[in-house]
Amino acid sequence: MTDPLDLTFAALADAKRRAMIADLSRGPRTVSEIASPLNIALPSAVKHLTLLEHARLVRSAKSGRVRTYALADNAFADIDAWVAARKAALNHQFDHLDRYLKDTAPKDNQ
Repeated sequence: MTDPLDLTFAALADAKRRAMIADLSRGPRTVSEIASPLNIALPSAVKHLTLLEHARLVRSAKSGRVRTYALADNAFADIDAWVAARKAALNHQFDHLDRYLKDTAPKDNQ
């Protein structure tokens, strides 16, 4: 099985898919509404949206012949957790550096 984070970053690696995510952040859209501003054919849009759905970034619903896409609940939870862990590690390193600099700073003899 592929790591969900790998799927997420792979899905977001494409500019058209990032544009789709930006569009969907304003609310649900049909495939036609998503494809139109990108000047891509509907089959191409569906391929991109399928990849985004596989990465759990978007969800779709079908009503009759119309399929509507929306951002998935907690679409960016995996990314948020990954970034938070990297930030915590970096902050820990900066805290270490800060302590080292304080411990090794020349002391005033006044």
